[in-house]
Amino acid sequence: MAESEFAGATDGRSEYVEPGAGFGNSVFVSYPKPYTRAQMAFIRGLSASLKGRGFFPRTLGVTDYDTDAPLRAVRRLMFESHGLIAVAFKRIFVESGTGNFRADLSKIEEFPLRGVWLSTPWVHIEPAMAYQLGLPTLIVREKGVLADGILEKGVTGLYAPEFDVDGDPTAYLKSTEWNQILTRWEYQVRTVIDRKGSPPRLYD
Repeated sequence: MAESEFAGATDGRSEYVEPGAGFGNSVFVSYPKPYTRAQMAFIRGLSASLKGRGFFPRTLGVTDYDTDAPLRAVRRLMFESHGLIAVAFKRIFVESGTGNFRADLSKIEEFPLRGVWLSTPWVHIEPAMAYQLGLPTLIVREKGVLADGILEKGVTGLYAPEFDVDGDPTAYLKSTEWNQILTRWEYQVRTVIDRKGSPPRLYD
């Protein structure tokens, strides 16, 4: 989901999606616009990996466009998808900051923030929406991004791995850990697909 530039034509992420996407079981892929070649390579590798498993990765403003309000458009695309993967890329660097700034309540203290990366708010919003709809949700976080909110490990049920794009940006996508995590997520997604196709039964 594009942050402030909602119009799909100006989002600029379509060049990062692996060419040829368009067929397979629909899954929602949430990520901020890459701003480094390494991030670009990672998201292209992820897209190729998902297509190799028979999925169609979809992202608002990249594969799908909507003139409606952003949250309504996201929710509509969620209903058409069977699972979600969110990629928390580095976006904002905090060289020096303070948490709980000017705290004046007992047992609450300020704490320093130094050399911390933040991602986009949409990496919190979209997985939360998917979780509330009961969709399998997998979040991956670029090394150095603050693990707060929904980025904390285990918040959505699946282990939230951290990846490093230094060196070979797609190295993590070839790892045993990623293959095991993605296989578990894939099983959940295929269960959703199966259940969506089954009518309700009054005799169960």
